[in-house]
Amino acid sequence: MADTVPDSWRAALDPVLALPQSRRLGGWLRAEEERGMAIFPPKGMRLKALELTPLDAVKVVILGQDPYHGPGQAHGLCFSVPEGVRVPPSLVNIYKELESDLGVARPAAGNLERWARQGVLLLNSSLTVEAGKAGSHAGKGWEAITDAAVAAVAAREEPSVFILWGSHARKKAANVPELSQNDRHLVLTSAHPSPLSAHAGFFGSKPFSKANAFLEARGRGAIEW
Repeated sequence: MADTVPDSWRAALDPVLALPQSRRLGGWLRAEEERGMAIFPPKGMRLKALELTPLDAVKVVILGQDPYHGPGQAHGLCFSVPEGVRVPPSLVNIYKELESDLGVARPAAGNLERWARQGVLLLNSSLTVEAGKAGSHAGKGWEAITDAAVAAVAAREEPSVFILWGSHARKKAANVPELSQNDRHLVLTSAHPSPLSAHAGFFGSKPFSKANAFLEARGRGAIEW
């Protein structure tokens, strides 16, 4: 796994990738695939969030839980789906809030690569999942790796925005001392955009305008959401 980490993230992630738990994760994933388990996203896409958003380019971090577990949905970016795939319900609600917040017309497609290329790190806590089984790869070792990625952003001098939707994202951020002890960054929290919780505080939270106001005030440039 280590040789697939993009160069900009290597110094931050190499120490955790050298740990036994990370080595066990790689071996476990290989074994699962060898016995015929379908794992999403496929090889070559699992570190796409890190590939599209180099560490020194990160302006905003959005934390998800794990990849979509339906065929053809997951492609390495949280909340995002490839072109031609139906927009999932949580992303539909994200688009609704974006329209309400900034007046941006709801996109017809669910591919968020354009955000990622502008510095929005779309990172799931677990970077793989078994087909049809949400949360199935939680606790297998990905968390330490993605915690290290979040910590690397929080440790930088450049101010960034951390958007935490739902309790899982908030708990993950709480595991990162570099973030909880740092006052350089803006941390935005709300309910998750899932249809089950969006009306409990996600709608009306205005994360996009708040993120842009913070970034512009610090000379980092707004995101074209």
